[in-house]
Amino acid sequence: MGNHHSHEKGEQSGSGHSTPRGSQRGASSRSGSGGDLQGLAEKSEKPPPSMVPVEKLGKLLAQRSQKEDGVNGVTEKSFSKYLFPMYPDLARQFYKFIHRAGKCKNKHIPLNTFRQQCEKILGMLDDAAIIETYVRMFGADTDEMVTPEGFRNLLFTSYKLSMDHYPEGPQTCLMSVVHDNHEQINKTLSAVVNGCFNKKDSHSFGFVVRWLEEHCHRIIFPVHRYCVHMLATKHRDIEAAIESNSFGAGLDLATPVLERASPMQQSSASLPLSVAWLLAAAAPPLYSRPVQPPQAHAGGTLASAAWLARLVCAVPSHWAPLYCSRDHGLGANRFLHHTTSYRGPTLVVLEAGELTLVVASPLEWHETHQYWGGPDSALVQLFPTFALIERAPKMLYLNTSIRGYPKGLRAGSDPRQPLLIVPEDFDSITFQGAPYALHAIQVWGCGDQASRETQLEIKKWQVREAERQRAVKLSAADWIEHPDRYLLELAGRPQYNNSAS
Repeated sequence: MGNHHSHEKGEQSGSGHSTPRGSQRGASSRSGSGGDLQGLAEKSEKPPPSMVPVEKLGKLLAQRSQKEDGVNGVTEKSFSKYLFPMYPDLARQFYKFIHRAGKCKNKHIPLNTFRQQCEKILGMLDDAAIIETYVRMFGADTDEMVTPEGFRNLLFTSYKLSMDHYPEGPQTCLMSVVHDNHEQINKTLSAVVNGCFNKKDSHSFGFVVRWLEEHCHRIIFPVHRYCVHMLATKHRDIEAAIESNSFGAGLDLATPVLERASPMQQSSASLPLSVAWLLAAAAPPLYSRPVQPPQAHAGGTLASAAWLARLVCAVPSHWAPLYCSRDHGLGANRFLHHTTSYRGPTLVVLEAGELTLVVASPLEWHETHQYWGGPDSALVQLFPTFALIERAPKMLYLNTSIRGYPKGLRAGSDPRQPLLIVPEDFDSITFQGAPYALHAIQVWGCGDQASRETQLEIKKWQVREAERQRAVKLSAADWIEHPDRYLLELAGRPQYNNSAS
């Protein structure tokens, strides 16, 4: 798959914590198993202030387990019903994980063990420890292996969490496209699973963790953020339900919006939400930094929903379609017209049959005979198997007018053997030496709204300037030296003047 470049370890972490990644890489690599999780406070009779919510949550769940199941501890039924009512698979895997980690002898979890294990989850700061914990959570119960099915369930949980907390409202229940949406989700998840497992029946935990870190390490963080948020705040909802004697009220997520079109599916420029979710996890954070979250009244349900959307959602809602070959035509001049002057990061999606590639450019596209691009430049393969092919500086190239240099668009850090070649006619591509027919191109702007507005203003100015140039009346002296005069003479009109017919 060409030269693979891992994500820079010093970049801003997607986990939402301020601690730099890799601060204790050696110790954290073993922290996924329950007994060795890092960041624990010593057991004491009085929990530290930061762990008071876990103490309250454990007592409330134990009370419900005692009342409903007659068990002195926390049962899986109460855990699933009151903590993760909308995500039964996540609840089951989470409960089984802390049950194994706590080495519980009975089917339920003792209150002290529940508090200790939840504190370990809340105390994780290192990204590698977070990824390994959830890979183990969805892995096999008895051995040190991960199956494709377990890995797929983890990915789907992350995807569903992001969709349910989309800033524009839940996006997974669009009635008009529910069948196609299901097929697209399966296609996207299968591409990631195939990219990791490569038709093998299982992999070790360490292999899967390393693969995620290299290709899409932020894809797991929505699950961790959601779990931490629930562990820290859910006791309030349970207490309110006890006071009102109306269990279930206030525990569910917002009602899905059924008939609203997706922001990613406007006209012919369509980017399936599952693809946008995957790209947001694979491309550097520069491309998926969201706009300001929706404003809401402090202390209310809307404020809580807005905060959770900001915390969990991994799908950028601010991407703007700049160019779609199905609408604007397929060609180098069409690509340049709609893409240049956009002074922000862009994603160029190339569709060549079953093969789909994405070129991520952190800078404005411009023509030159040299390779350019910052460290956030990347080449991603989406389908048929997913992989971050390369991420490196100075790996982008675009030239349609400079003579003596290769024409077209290219991507790859080795100019002698670029990974991707799009010739100047934009009708085919060569990817890792293999030719493909190019069917369609989409370009999405990933900057803020000001970047798009600036580009549109520049385009309007160019149109006005072209019209002004056409309306200028030339004097006889100017006409003698004007290049159009020589073109007309070459066309057979050497005596051309204003009176000529």
